[in-house]
Amino acid sequence: MQFELTKEFISILQEFIENGRDNAIQEALHGLHPADISDVMEELKSDEATYIYKLLENEEAADVLIELEDDELSKLLSALTSKEIAEIIDENVDSDDAADVIQLLPEQKQEEVISQISDESQASDIIALLQFEEGTAGAIMAKELVAVNINWTVGQAIREMRKQADDLENVYTIYVINDEGILKGRLSLKQLLFSATSTRTTIKEIYTDEDLRSVESDEDVEEVADVMQKYDLVVIPVITGNNLLVGRITIDDVVDVIKDEAGRDYQMASGISERVDSEDRIQRILRARFPWLLIGLIGGIFGALVINIFEHDIKIYPEMAFFIPLIAAMGGNVGVQSSAIIVQGLANKTIGLSSTGQKLLKELGVATLNGVILALVILAFNLRFGDSLALSYTVSIALFCVIIFASLFGTLTPLVLDKVNIDPALATGPFITTANDIVGLFIYFIIGRMMYLYFQEPEACNTILELVT
Repeated sequence: MQFELTKEFISILQEFIENGRDNAIQEALHGLHPADISDVMEELKSDEATYIYKLLENEEAADVLIELEDDELSKLLSALTSKEIAEIIDENVDSDDAADVIQLLPEQKQEEVISQISDESQASDIIALLQFEEGTAGAIMAKELVAVNINWTVGQAIREMRKQADDLENVYTIYVINDEGILKGRLSLKQLLFSATSTRTTIKEIYTDEDLRSVESDEDVEEVADVMQKYDLVVIPVITGNNLLVGRITIDDVVDVIKDEAGRDYQMASGISERVDSEDRIQRILRARFPWLLIGLIGGIFGALVINIFEHDIKIYPEMAFFIPLIAAMGGNVGVQSSAIIVQGLANKTIGLSSTGQKLLKELGVATLNGVILALVILAFNLRFGDSLALSYTVSIALFCVIIFASLFGTLTPLVLDKVNIDPALATGPFITTANDIVGLFIYFIIGRMMYLYFQEPEACNTILELVT
């Protein structure tokens, strides 16, 4: 049965904490999954969360530790001593998760924690992982894995595997290496148990190097996620430039990467320049949101200047003002739709090999159909409820042109940003809507002026056409 976190449960816990009823707290938390306990802690004040955390056994405390969000984890770590952190991590946390935790500590405290970890192998693994740049495969990999030498017999491999498996919760695959530690292939438990004719069979006789996928330690985590998604992998080995096996990345780490990237792209598309949460400090939220609001304000000023340029036209033709919001909104919506499809394709590597011209041509076809249908809808509305034929034609033609422009602009912008190594998610935010508002209004008023000349001053319109031709 799934645990449901309620205000009543939090209130009861707070009462227990206030009265120092440790046994009651432990009983209330008994049987809860570490992820549920982390949710409970995030709803409590920092000192209350620390209080109940110190009541947990080391193994359970370790599981809760890696479930906490970074902000809450940082607060908890600041309330724990170096010795307490080391005791929780020691032999209870995989090297990759331990490195993620220790990375949040100040440099001096990092050294203190590592120096107090009794498992020297784990401590050296953590130190090695901390050297990798954030956002790379090396930074999220775990050093714990099962590897057998290509020259070993099956009997020897099984004995060594038993020792290695003590550090692993799950054995997804067995890696085959040579004497220098170079990755040569992989071996499944099925092959190990059923392909060998005897315990004297060598690993060289039963391992496989077919369809062996690996990533280099300095490869971007997004590329790692793409590889694992594309080939349906639950684990992938990490190697150095000379094929030395240094670790492995499991699917749970990649899921975290995908979630983080999706969240970042969504916030960027909404005009938030850095990752923030509702619980962050006001200054950080302001820093993330203000730049794009400022850009939107500047865009609004330019939109107002466009309206000001055509102020004379509005005075002569005041009905045009009624449809300014419609033109601006449709341009922004169409542009965001077009850019969102391209950005998603770029993120999922599903864009294909078609040229930019082919993508624009395809989008032009979609935009033309959308534009014709929507223009006819607004034309029918104006002819039925309006009394100005000029305005009816103006709005319909302008809407068609704005949809065409917004579609092509929304398609081209993320492609260009991707070419110059700028995150294309920027193209789905205020940048697209602001640009389309300004250009859309300009198109609308230009067409309005032409329609006015055609219907109200046909002679002047004919003179202009003669000059043009």
